[in-house]
Amino acid sequence: MTSTVARLALVGDRSPAVRAHTRVPALLAALRDQHEIDLDAYWIPTDEVPASRLDDFDGIWLLPGSPYRSEDGALHAVRSARTGGIPLLATCGGFQHTLLEYARAVCDLAGVAHAENTPDAGELLIEPLACALRGHEAPVVFTAGSLAQRVVGAERSLERYQCGYGLNPRYLDTLVAHGLRFTGHDPDGQVRVAELPGHPFFLATLFQPELAGDGDEPHPIVRAFAAASAARTGHRTPSRA
Repeated sequence: MTSTVARLALVGDRSPAVRAHTRVPALLAALRDQHEIDLDAYWIPTDEVPASRLDDFDGIWLLPGSPYRSEDGALHAVRSARTGGIPLLATCGGFQHTLLEYARAVCDLAGVAHAENTPDAGELLIEPLACALRGHEAPVVFTAGSLAQRVVGAERSLERYQCGYGLNPRYLDTLVAHGLRFTGHDPDGQVRVAELPGHPFFLATLFQPELAGDGDEPHPIVRAFAAASAARTGHRTPSRA
C-alpha cells in the first residue's frame, strides 16, 4: 500500500547551530498550510544514509552543515537521487557534494576531492572561494529557459550564502561535457547553480534558499522541489525487506 503523503529525506547532521536546519520546521509547515503540499519529513544523518532505503522516499534534500560526518553518506544521497529519478534539492554543502559525486561517478574523476574534507589532496574539485560568502547576500543570474530560471520566475535574484567553498573552474568544462548544466552564476560568472537535464527535478545551489526572508514563506526553489516530491507520490515502488 502506498502512502498518499510524500516522504521527504532531510539528509544532514542536524544541529541547532546550523541556521538552515532550524528553518526547516517552519518551511514544512508553510508548505502544508499555505501551499497544500504535505511532506512527511525524516532527518537522516549522513553516517546513516546507506542503511536508510532512500529509494522509498519521494524527495531528497541534502542540507547545509558541512563538513558532514560522512562524505560517503552525502555522496550516496546524491547518487540515489540521480540514478533513481528522485527529486533532489542540494544546498550549500549539498551543492558542493553534488558536484563531487557527479565528477567521480559520471566523469571518471575518481581522485578529485573536497578541500574542506581532505585539504591536502592533489586534485581539489571543491576549493576555498577567493572571497568567502559566509553571511553574504549577492545577486545570482539565471540562464534563460533553465529549470532554475523557470522556478524562480526571473532571470536575476538576490540570494543568501553561508559558505566558503566552490567549484574549481579547471573542472567546469569536464562536468559540462558530461551533461551537467550550470544555470546560475554570480555577476562575475562564477557558478552558483547546477541542474541535470532529463531528470524529474535535480537542482543544486551554492546559495541557501532556506534562508530567504523570515522563514515564513518558502523560497520558490523550495516550493518547486516540494511540489516535485509530492508529484512522485504513488509512482515509486517501495523496496521490500
